[in-house]
Amino acid sequence: MPEESNQDIKAIVFQLNEEEFAISVKQVGSIERMQHITRVPQTAEFVKGVINLRGVVTPIIDLRKRFGLEASEFTESTRMIIVYMEDMEVGLIVDAAYDVIDIPKGAVEPAPEVVGTVDVDYIEGVAKLDSRLLILLNMNNVLSYEEVKALKTVEG
Repeated sequence: MPEESNQDIKAIVFQLNEEEFAISVKQVGSIERMQHITRVPQTAEFVKGVINLRGVVTPIIDLRKRFGLEASEFTESTRMIIVYMEDMEVGLIVDAAYDVIDIPKGAVEPAPEVVGTVDVDYIEGVAKLDSRLLILLNMNNVLSYEEVKALKTVEG
């Protein structure tokens, strides 16, 4: 079998509302269990608040609310994926976070006009792996530059 590792995308797979998504590991700092989130007044509805993560005040985004999905109770499998955006860290609340996988570049197709429940602007592509369909998120579109700047004021 020819080696295509340089063609693969290493990604973290997570679940949101029964759908599987992936984010490039290059953008991910860590995956954390849920912890106490301090609410911050006068922020966007999808901003849950901030946490103190190893001495760094980190804004936390509820990805369900960001995508306009129905809110759900946090469970034992709920996780926060800490991602790097601009020059700061942001936590994304997801229903569950799974393994790191290699997605062959050839398995990624451009985003169709409609993909489940998520706005196509947030999607970099769709990967077909055996019986799985993974939605690759474009983190630069999930939060706009203005929103990241607004989070920096929350950050302190």
